[in-house]
Order: sequence, then C-alpha cells, then structure tokens
Amino acid sequence: MKQKMETLLFIIWGQSLLATLGSLFYSEVMKFIPCELCWVQRILMYPLVVIYGYALYKKDIRYAFPGLIMSGVGIVVSTYHYLIQHIKSLQSAGEACGLVPCTTTYVNYFGFITIPFLAFLAFIIIFSIHIFIVVQQRRVSK
Repeated sequence: MKQKMETLLFIIWGQSLLATLGSLFYSEVMKFIPCELCWVQRILMYPLVVIYGYALYKKDIRYAFPGLIMSGVGIVVSTYHYLIQHIKSLQSAGEACGLVPCTTTYVNYFGFITIPFLAFLAFIIIFSIHIFIVVQQRRVSK
C-alpha cells in the first residue's frame, strides 16, 4: 500500500512540474504575455513543484498540506478565469484586468481547451489525488 501512495505522490509532483513547464513554454517560447489571473495561477502552481517534491523526498504527504490549500484556491481562480473567457456577461470584468485582458485567448484547442482550462485540470488532478491519499491513509490508520 505504501508503494501505491508514493506513486500517487510522484504523479502529483509530475503534474505540478508539467503545468509549470507548460506555462513557461507558453510565455518564454511562444511569447504569450500572461494576464493578471494567469500570474495568480502561476503563483499558486510553481511552489507546488517544491512542496510535493519535498513530500516525495520525505515519502510523507503531511509535508504537502500547503499544496492542498494552494491547489484548492487554484481550482477557484482557474474556474473564474475560464468563465471570464467564455461567458459573455462576465467578459467585461476580464477586459479591465491590467495590460493584457483576462479574456485574451491565446490557444483554443477543440473549441474549449484554453490555458485556464489546462490550469484547472492540473489543479483538480493535484487536489483530487492529494485528497485520495489522505483518505486512504486514514483508512489504513484505523
């Protein structure tokens, strides 16, 4: 059972690393300028690489509790950002979002996959697996 939890912790760490590298690819290679909500999502995602990396090194999910909170907040922010991009009545809020409007859609794969959608997926995967690990550990402890 312990090996399975370590594997899941590795998946969380890998997901946070992939999301971080993906955002850096879009800004540094593709030269997409991040909006303010993109910066907030980055602020919430980038530390997760270190947090879950340390938890993986220690082989203990308890070290990653801040990651659970940050990924939960990230889900809310990325959902809001995605809704700003896709719901007409919210788009006026996103247009007043700094130098780059938060309604800017640099990519739109298959008509619905945007950068905030990708961030949402990363945060939800991290959050869900973290919760699963905690629940499993509590069941084993009893």
